[in-house]
Amino acid sequence: MNIQDFRLFLEVVEAGSLTKVAAQRHTAQSYISRQVSELEKQCGGALFRRTGRGVVLTEFGESVERRVRIWIRDSEEMFADFQQLSRVPMGDVKIGILPSAAHPLMTQVFSELRRSFPQIRLNVREGQGGELDAMLDTGAVDMAILFRYEPPRGQEEIHLATADTYLVSRPGLPLTQAGTVSFQQLNGLPLVLPRRPSHWRSILDESARSQGFSLQAEIEADSLRMQKEILAENDALYALLGPFAVQEELRSGKLQAAKIIDPDLKRYVTLALPKQGQLTQALRAVSRIIKEKGAVLGYNQNAADAA
Repeated sequence: MNIQDFRLFLEVVEAGSLTKVAAQRHTAQSYISRQVSELEKQCGGALFRRTGRGVVLTEFGESVERRVRIWIRDSEEMFADFQQLSRVPMGDVKIGILPSAAHPLMTQVFSELRRSFPQIRLNVREGQGGELDAMLDTGAVDMAILFRYEPPRGQEEIHLATADTYLVSRPGLPLTQAGTVSFQQLNGLPLVLPRRPSHWRSILDESARSQGFSLQAEIEADSLRMQKEILAENDALYALLGPFAVQEELRSGKLQAAKIIDPDLKRYVTLALPKQGQLTQALRAVSRIIKEKGAVLGYNQNAADAA
C-alpha cells in the first residue's frame, strides 16, 4: 500500500465511475479496475459495489474513506510544513479551471512558473462551476478559477476580471454585426444554450422571464467546443457566451459577437483559495502569478476589440 493507491481510491469515490477516472488519467478502464481490485485485496474487503451507472462505496468502503481522507490531509500538511521550512516554493499545486478561461491564462502562468519557480508542478483539471466548487470543498484541487454572479467578498476569493456576455453567431449575420444588442432582442431567437440544471442557464432564464419572455433553446449542449462548432456551421443559430470562450474565433473571423445590454449580464472571474488548511509557499506563488497574469492579459478589452 502507498499513498498513491489511496489517491486513486478517492478519485474513484469522487467520480463514481472507473471509466471516468480512466479517462481523466488517460489510461484503460481495465487498468484502473485492476488497481482497485488489488487495493481491495490488501484492505481485506470490497471497497465498492458495482452498479449499472458506476460504483458506490460499501459500508466498509465508507469507513476506509473517512480514515484515508484524514491520513492524506495530515500527510499533505506534514509535507507542506517541510516545504515551508525549505523556504523554496516547491511541490504540486492542483488547480481547477473553467474550460473557457484556461487559455491563454494557464499558458502564461506555466511559463512564469518555469522561469521563477521551477520546482512547482501544476496539476490542472477542467470543470464547470458546480464541479469546481465540489473539487475545492473535497480538496481535490487546491484552488479554482470560477465564474461568480456577484463580486467576491472576503479573503477566500480574489477578483481577477469582469466578463460581459455576448450574443455570438457565424460571421455575416446582421444582429451580431452591431457593437451591442439588447437582451429584449433575444425574444424568439433560436439559441444554443447550456443544459439544465446549470447556474448560468438559470440566470439566463430568469433574465428572460424578467423581460416577459422565454428563451428559445433550439439545441442544448454543455460543451463550449460543441456550441461554437454548431454556430460556425449554421447561419440561423446564436449562443450567449463570455469573452474568454470566443477570443480566438473572433480574432480569426470564424465567429462574430455583439455585447448584450439592457441588462448587461456580467460575470466575475475569481480565484477561489482553499477553505481549510494553510496556504503553502507554492500556493502563494501560483495565486500571485495567476492574479498578475489575469490582470495583464486584459480579457475583456481584447474580446471587445476582436468583436
